[in-house]
Amino acid sequence: MAKVVTMGEIMLRLSTPNNEKFIQADEFDINYGGGEANVAVSLANYGHEADFVTAVPDNEIGECAVAALRKYDVGTKNIAKCGERLGIYFLETGSAMRPSKVVYDRAYSSISTATAADFDFDKIFEGADWFHFTGITPAVSDAAAVLTEEALKAAKKHNVTVSVDLNFRKKLWSSEKAQKVMTNLMQYVDVCIGNEEDAELVLGFKPGNTDVTSGDLELAGYKDIFEQMVAKFDFKYAVSSLRVSHSASDNGWSACIYNGETKEFYHSREYRITPIVDRVGGGDSFAAGVICGLVDGKDFKSALEYGVAASALKHTIPGDFNLVSRKEVDTLAGGDASGRVQR
Repeated sequence: MAKVVTMGEIMLRLSTPNNEKFIQADEFDINYGGGEANVAVSLANYGHEADFVTAVPDNEIGECAVAALRKYDVGTKNIAKCGERLGIYFLETGSAMRPSKVVYDRAYSSISTATAADFDFDKIFEGADWFHFTGITPAVSDAAAVLTEEALKAAKKHNVTVSVDLNFRKKLWSSEKAQKVMTNLMQYVDVCIGNEEDAELVLGFKPGNTDVTSGDLELAGYKDIFEQMVAKFDFKYAVSSLRVSHSASDNGWSACIYNGETKEFYHSREYRITPIVDRVGGGDSFAAGVICGLVDGKDFKSALEYGVAASALKHTIPGDFNLVSRKEVDTLAGGDASGRVQR
């Protein structure tokens, strides 16, 4: 099995129960999660050695976040105890035509004030096979952007394969700043993952006439921007999830990938996911599935199918973490989407 390192912020998630709106809620369901933490949990669940790098406050809430990771066998020895607080996000889960809403309360969180001096990156990447980060971490603060680049430099020093999920968050930074910061970080990346919005707002590439709100996916447009991205950044693979939102609880879900070496473009099987239980973490479970497929030695098409199947299943599970087994992913990727009771 491979050793995979991920780095980012883990947050306390407070979500309204039973699809309630914020104004209705008298209580919140508690979970912990965050883009890179979610990827680490998935990979540990698939049997890989997954280490998560972050910073949490040295208090009971920080310990709860670390315990949530330990529960699923994620390595936590490289989590720094520093800073003042754990970031929080509030989730109002939508239904039908009412979209989900997220409110962040993460300013001055521990990871946003951490520096490279809080971590021993040479030790962290010793023996590692893969490093994954997202565009969320450098968006949290200028210090976190510097920290991300220091980690990337160390990963490349140790010949570690690097993947990124572009993950644009408009509540954290502007497209102009995202392009400035992330374009610089792409020099370290081997596998680039995102969606049509990320490609445009983070790197400046727009996939043709695609309109996910109407369900119009122009695959030729994706192939075109993948070719441009690979030409500019020399990615080994460029990958995009493809979500068609029929409603908040009814989505079409597939993905496409471009092989920078062979120039092959491939579109996966499409799943119709309805009703959606929880779509938060869907993109993270997709990234983790693709990474798992590639480090397992699958060909790039099979790795993509594994990622799409894993993330389709995540939409049926509440919370940030994708807790399905390899067997469950293999069953769905193999064509059995019946959902029949297993006795």
